[in-house]
Amino acid sequence: MKFSKSDFPLIRWNILAICASLLISALVLYSSGEYAVKTQKGRRTAQSQLNDARNRLTAAHDDQKNMAIYAGEYGALIERNIIGDDHRLDWMEGLEKIRQKSLAVDFRYNIAPQKTYVPQPALNSGNFDLHYSEMKLQFDLLHEGQLLDFFSFMHSQIKGWYQLEGCTVKRVAANADEEAAMSVASHLKAECHGGWITLKNRNAPQ
Repeated sequence: MKFSKSDFPLIRWNILAICASLLISALVLYSSGEYAVKTQKGRRTAQSQLNDARNRLTAAHDDQKNMAIYAGEYGALIERNIIGDDHRLDWMEGLEKIRQKSLAVDFRYNIAPQKTYVPQPALNSGNFDLHYSEMKLQFDLLHEGQLLDFFSFMHSQIKGWYQLEGCTVKRVAANADEEAAMSVASHLKAECHGGWITLKNRNAPQ
């Protein structure tokens, strides 16, 4: 079939309609593509926000559990005078009570001023500053068991955390004439060193 110029007026509206349809279809397809991209992007954003909210909720639940678990331990540390300021007077009073128990023939002690404690190897102390009050002890003993009894009693009866670093024990020399008198005298001398460790919460009111 051949078309002449005279036929064009008859079909031009059809051609225009077809062109308009093609244009509208193209616009619809483009808009649909843009909408699909935006929808997918919005879906990814919403999913990310949902995951973030779930993670925060899980972290909050974990924090609640940790608070419930560690609140008792934290309170126990406060009760034992491990968290807070040093308790030099309490330590001295406790040592004098031990003296009355006669767990050693005699002992002498010296508590140095408190200083910052730097453990080796390094320790992550979280929100706490570690303090150390060095205490050296000198003993007159009848036997080694008295030394063990002394520190066992000290740990159970004096509030605080004493970290024993080490002890040296020497036997006291005695001749044959002195053996009879040794029943009430010391047979051993010991020197021990260590320190009282306290934790100070940086957020605690001064």
